[in-house]
Amino acid sequence: MSIKKDINHLPRWMKVPLPHGADYSRVNNLIEEHKLNTICSSGNCPNKGECWSAGTATFMILGEKCTRNCRFCFVKSLKPDPVDWGEAERLAKTIKTLALKHCVITSVARDDLEDQGASFWAHTIKTVKQENPQTTMEVLIPDFNNNHGLLDLVINEKPEVISHNIETVERISPQIRSLATYNKSLDVLSYISQSGVITKSGFMLGLGELDEEVLKVMDDLLLAGVKVLTIGQYLPPSELHTKLVEYIKPEIFENYKKIGLSKGFKHVESGPLVRSSYHAERHVNIDF
Repeated sequence: MSIKKDINHLPRWMKVPLPHGADYSRVNNLIEEHKLNTICSSGNCPNKGECWSAGTATFMILGEKCTRNCRFCFVKSLKPDPVDWGEAERLAKTIKTLALKHCVITSVARDDLEDQGASFWAHTIKTVKQENPQTTMEVLIPDFNNNHGLLDLVINEKPEVISHNIETVERISPQIRSLATYNKSLDVLSYISQSGVITKSGFMLGLGELDEEVLKVMDDLLLAGVKVLTIGQYLPPSELHTKLVEYIKPEIFENYKKIGLSKGFKHVESGPLVRSSYHAERHVNIDF
């Protein structure tokens, strides 16, 4: 594998233009006006400028404080605020104002709640669909501790795509994830896929994973019924987070895309700047 070992300098393929433009400002202003959160900002996503300039965003419900403390994630790990039940209606109206054909919704983990936020998830999906009946939806959910009853609350609202990220290869998973485990995520994905909904997952490269481990996680995801795969470059949000081991060159990502498609995934987004919801609209209407 050809790898750039100098991790102190951002390689040219990781550099993105600064956010700008009227569409970017419009999305930013709407999010602030309606007091919404996005993983674009909370997760420090490098694609925020591109996506917001195109009028899209990945909305984050249930606040911006997470009950977990994953060592790769930029979202704040703090005691969460009480659930804001008006958030769903504000989100629905924002999606309508933006005239989105496809929307992506995610959330922090809410282990502090008896149902871990699943009922609010169901309420949000229903509210957004009622306000925006023509808008398709992807939901990127936490594991709900693999509670099938809670997962059913989301599945029963029939979002077009349900996504849950495996994050990394099995060996590295315990080093960077908080409460979530590799096998638990596979069980969650398997249960979702058995419902018949399009199931999606993703993982990061650059944490020291081996080629054979990457191929194994692909096989494990396929066995769990995952149809859509995303692969992106890990970038440490701060010096306190898990250290970056290596920058992976674009051609390596492209090769993994070809391998993933040959193995049986229906759609693969693989590249240094790819994140979970990157170009999510591309795969929602694929014939599965």
